[in-house]
Amino acid sequence: MFDIDKWQEILATIKKNKMRTFLTGFSVAWGIFMLMILLGAGNGLSNGVSENFMRNAINAMWLWSGRTSIPYQGMTENREIRFTNADYDLLKDLEGIEHTSGRYYIGGNVFSYGSEYGEYTAVTCHPDLKEVESIEIVEGRFVNQVDIKETRKTVVLGKDIYDALFNGKDAIGEYIRVNNIPFKVVGICREGGGTRHRNAYIPVTTGQKVFNGSNRLHNFALTINAETLEESQAIEKRVRETLARKHKFDSTDESAMGSYNKLEDVIQTMKIFQAIEIFIWIIGIGTLIAGIVGVSNIMLIVVKERTKEIGIRKAIGASPGSVIGLVLLESVLITTIAGYIGLVLGTGLMEGLNFIVEKQFEASAATNGGNGETIFRNPTVDLNVAMMATALLIFAGAVAGYIPAKRAARIKPIEALRDE
Repeated sequence: MFDIDKWQEILATIKKNKMRTFLTGFSVAWGIFMLMILLGAGNGLSNGVSENFMRNAINAMWLWSGRTSIPYQGMTENREIRFTNADYDLLKDLEGIEHTSGRYYIGGNVFSYGSEYGEYTAVTCHPDLKEVESIEIVEGRFVNQVDIKETRKTVVLGKDIYDALFNGKDAIGEYIRVNNIPFKVVGICREGGGTRHRNAYIPVTTGQKVFNGSNRLHNFALTINAETLEESQAIEKRVRETLARKHKFDSTDESAMGSYNKLEDVIQTMKIFQAIEIFIWIIGIGTLIAGIVGVSNIMLIVVKERTKEIGIRKAIGASPGSVIGLVLLESVLITTIAGYIGLVLGTGLMEGLNFIVEKQFEASAATNGGNGETIFRNPTVDLNVAMMATALLIFAGAVAGYIPAKRAARIKPIEALRDE
């Protein structure tokens, strides 16, 4: 392998047939270049979708009430189902439920501080909503159990509300007015599920008391203790059946109670991306194989052109192994160098694209209160994958050269030297 004469001969052959060598190498480089591009693009799309899912807890579930569409136990359809605090007490102790928050919406409220005012949404909630909806506390704290127990008039402002009312001034400990009712600001937050932070969070007991909500809740936000689709669906079924028994409606009636199981969407979406990744590998490897086949065909031509030379070698004592080694080394050299060039260009292009995507994400985040919008993130290829592709390429180059090398080793000196 380290025979200088052998390498000089291989380089001389390559130099003599520049165009043929270039086209052969290009087919290999293009194959691995496309493999890196396809894998990077697939990773970028998968990462972007995954990040959007992560803005809320991936095992989150939301429930909301409606009107029945199916008669049940002698009762007619079109009955209104109303959730209450008693339903919250029922759900928070249910097996499989981790975090629970009831929510009572108060829309169309005027928030004011000094001469500044605006219309925003007030959400009354329990402390667990922070974990369910991945609410990020920028300053201060979130609603806590003491607020709930003592019905305190405290409020956590979304970042957009804070910016509009306070213009960068200190807000913690200050009092704002919600529909002319004073509330003490205890925190500033960003909402995990979106790029606009225009909700204010108030203890549920306070909101129900101050805004005539009685014990009414509009919906529930939960996280469930499940890792598989089957576990998730079983818990969702248990929740539906529990509330259906209490409110006397058919548990299969989607109109009476709607639900959204995020974990189910996450698992199904990730399965789709796994299938896409397999498809990308099939296409990429197919393209790579096409290049390797090209190398094999070129090496067959090389062997045919050098039949007489190989015959002379064998006539003066060259062993079949040395002939095989010569052809194999040339094949591996071409595929390795061309493949490395394709690998560098492919990963380099993905890194450049990643730089542009990150700049766009930062610009989006700067104008959306810290949450950037994207469905394409970090479109790069893992180093281990790149190394594996390189190793596969070298192996394929050896395989591509083996068949013509074997053919060269079988050439009989007398036949090779015979004039045609």
